Amino acid sequence: MNMTTKSHNPPLTPAVFHILLALSSGERHGYGIMKQVEADSQGTVKMGAGTLYGSLKRMLDAGLVKESDKRVDPEMDDERRIYYQITGVGAKALTAELKRYKDLVKLAQKRKLYPKILAYEV
Repeated sequence: MNMTTKSHNPPLTPAVFHILLALSSGERHGYGIMKQVEADSQGTVKMGAGTLYGSLKRMLDAGLVKESDKRVDPEMDDERRIYYQITGVGAKALTAELKRYKDLVKLAQKRKLYPKILAYEV
């Protein structure tokens, strides 16, 4: 594949990757996504509201996520909160991105750039 060939699943931006990863374990509202991203990254990624909602808008337009009709507990929740869920297209994009990462780790191991002590985790 040459560099000008458009991939069926182009690489995701870090924000989109983290949002899809957060939604892969269940529906969440915006603040819940931000907290899950922070937890998933062990505090190394803190997504602001502008990045989150700008990304979510583009992701909705691209069909990677959709708004959910259900609420976790309507009595305990703010009716204005919008919950998001990953779509089939979003799950395929996340899977493709994870495969890209896995392939890069294998390449790094092959070139002895990846610490041998972590090699068993892949």
